[in-house]
Amino acid sequence: MTTSIWSPRFTITPSFSDNQKRIEMACILLETVILPLEGDAVLRDRAHVRASYASSLIGGGHLTLEQAASLIADETIEIKGLENDASVVHNYRKALQKAEEWAKMSLPLTETLIRRFHRLAMTGKSSRPTPLRKRKSVLKSSLTGDAVYLPPRPEDLPELIAALEIWTEEARSSELAVPAIAGLVHYQISALQPFNDGNSRTACLCADFILQRDGYGLAGLLAPEEQYAEDLDSYYQALKVNENIDYYEGRADADLTSWLEYYISSLVRSCDVTLGEMVAYIASMPVKSRRKRKKTGSA
Repeated sequence: MTTSIWSPRFTITPSFSDNQKRIEMACILLETVILPLEGDAVLRDRAHVRASYASSLIGGGHLTLEQAASLIADETIEIKGLENDASVVHNYRKALQKAEEWAKMSLPLTETLIRRFHRLAMTGKSSRPTPLRKRKSVLKSSLTGDAVYLPPRPEDLPELIAALEIWTEEARSSELAVPAIAGLVHYQISALQPFNDGNSRTACLCADFILQRDGYGLAGLLAPEEQYAEDLDSYYQALKVNENIDYYEGRADADLTSWLEYYISSLVRSCDVTLGEMVAYIASMPVKSRRKRKKTGSA
């Protein structure tokens, strides 16, 4: 297989453009709002709890939001029978923190970084990037057992990810909106299924990283994952993009407009939640404890 660059097909619709403006307005509001002392840390912790909890649901977990919050607040807590779900929450929180750190460094999204995000999501550590999938994969329906998606062959993954890496870096210096870049990266990592498991978490983390790195992460207070977890059927249906289940026969060159519409509308809802959390927090604090938000930069 010879792949020089990924060339996703999509259209920037009026709806996408309108939602892009709404996200930009949320970013502006976040920079100008009066925020209580220590509010950044509190609201970021809440966002991490919601995102980590949602990540566990996307992976089929059974924790409650309250349990996830307790696990993050105290890592010594154990929940009998839900140890694996607890690990997902702990690991995802660590991955979110690392994403913020790497975003501030303005790193490019490379194969190694994608593999490090996966290692973080699976183990909470990033020192040894996960190897790419070495065997064929078939995604099956949990209800019928029928095949619902056939990802690319493992021997093609290095070149496919290299093509994504090149496209992502070129798009970064283009006029394409950052949310569109993040959404397309999210789609492609999900489509490639580069690892044996944990691909959805990795796709979310890579997209979140791009948003934070390039000024659309609302200073780490955004938690898009919770929008996907609220209606997983809609999330997976949006990623499906067409009826063909084979990557090589329809998914590789599918029109991704419908996915981008879903992705940016989810971001708008997430922005609304973030701003609502901020307003509620401000309203709960004495006026004398408020301060003007300091500029936080693009991360």
